[in-house]
Amino acid sequence: MGRVEGKVAFISGIARGQGRSHAVRLAEEGASIIGFDVCADNPQVEYPLATREDLDETIRLVEKAGGRIHAAVADVRDFDAVQQVLEAGIGEFGRLDIVLANAGIMPITGDERLQRESFVSAVEVMLIGVYNTVYAAIPHVRSGGRGGSIIITSSTNGIVGGISEGNPGVTGYSAAKHGVVGIMRTLSNTLAPESIRVNTVHPTGVNSPMVANEAFGRYVQQFPEIAENLQNPLPVPNGLLECSDVTDTILHLVSDAGKYVTGQTVVVDAGFTNYR
Repeated sequence: MGRVEGKVAFISGIARGQGRSHAVRLAEEGASIIGFDVCADNPQVEYPLATREDLDETIRLVEKAGGRIHAAVADVRDFDAVQQVLEAGIGEFGRLDIVLANAGIMPITGDERLQRESFVSAVEVMLIGVYNTVYAAIPHVRSGGRGGSIIITSSTNGIVGGISEGNPGVTGYSAAKHGVVGIMRTLSNTLAPESIRVNTVHPTGVNSPMVANEAFGRYVQQFPEIAENLQNPLPVPNGLLECSDVTDTILHLVSDAGKYVTGQTVVVDAGFTNYR
């Protein structure tokens, strides 16, 4: 029996990167998956975002792992669209136990990073989008009466400050990643009597399309002091965690092994925040 056998997980930003990794691993461990991704580029983000083909590949991989999946295109900034995907999935699978508010962007490179709109876009996707994902899901988790687990993907930048270089995109990213900690702490207290755990996960740099792209590589070359500030004390191959490294922590938190962990900022950071 898998560690989340028979449970249903709702995941935002599922088409690639950490979201895909979480979906496939939870499916391997017995969960059914409801997920969505925007599958369109963002004018404030220099690198390409996920595509419909990426989403289809996630569906294929989940099904190959033996899981069931309901996945659709939706924008995390649109509460009604998020709710529609979720309710369609619950109509198919009948319950909800796990919520992974994972969708994110890095509007910190190129000329776009210097625009006020980059700050706004970061907050809309990674703070308001988290609200939309979590608040659409809470009534369904509660209605099962079985408890549950809600995890919000933050960042080491949600624990410590970075260097903005007068960059509204970086400031917005940091503001959102700190802001979701406030959502987590409030909800963990509110939902604890119902055995619903709420935590944030704070990875260091991860080898996903959000970081491993030409635009970000050019950015750290342009600002070497930022690259220096991103170093991890613990040796990590190529300096970046793999998505599966974060998934390992996610699986622990959503399974019975994490049944008494709530209200925590869980770091997966190779010592990054401690060094700072």
